[in-house]
Amino acid sequence: MTAVRDAGPAELRALAEQAGRDLEDSSALDILRWATDTFGDRFCVTSSMEDAVVAHLASRARPGVDVVFLDTGYHFPETIGTRDAVEAVLDVHVITLTPRQTVAEQDAEHGPKLYQRDPDLCCSLRKVAPLEEGLTGYDAWATGLRRDESPTRAGTPVVGWDEKRQKVKVSPIARWTQDDVDAYIAEHGVLTNPLLSDGYGSVGCAPCTRRLLAGEDARAGRWAGSGKTECGLHG
Repeated sequence: MTAVRDAGPAELRALAEQAGRDLEDSSALDILRWATDTFGDRFCVTSSMEDAVVAHLASRARPGVDVVFLDTGYHFPETIGTRDAVEAVLDVHVITLTPRQTVAEQDAEHGPKLYQRDPDLCCSLRKVAPLEEGLTGYDAWATGLRRDESPTRAGTPVVGWDEKRQKVKVSPIARWTQDDVDAYIAEHGVLTNPLLSDGYGSVGCAPCTRRLLAGEDARAGRWAGSGKTECGLHG
């Protein structure tokens, strides 16, 4: 299949919506094969380095695929270590994006601990803006979103249209459960962030992530007590 080139937003949107219908019942690997065949080097995978499931799947669909990681400057050392291990072990090309300002420069302009006073602005500066710049050269990007993670993600299509960025958004494991993820990790020996074995259900920036309490859902440790549930990358 010849990769799509120079398609405009209207064509890409129609392509995404049709693929979302056609691929709803397809395997995650087949969804990624469609994406890599369709977009070639204008497709990338994004990873928070919570685990390497989607990166691993994508490397099977297209060896050497770009894997984009956002280094916010606030990550746990374990997260940076997972990124380095993914780059060393998988047949992928890891691209690390960084914000325009260092943490020190942001503190100087906005005051220290912006993540406590205005977490939405902090996420916007250190995640959303760098990703938008980093995705400029791509027509499509993949995420690890799953419908079972939270109510806000329950309607995630396996292929959809990212209106904000005017790009095709692929979520190959949208229909998976945590059991599916665990089974894939076990079967393929996929790298995972060590923090997942240390009481964390979901791994984000260190200042805004805590271990789970008994009975909490996997994302309860993110922005705990703030009412915030998403960083803005997917909304």
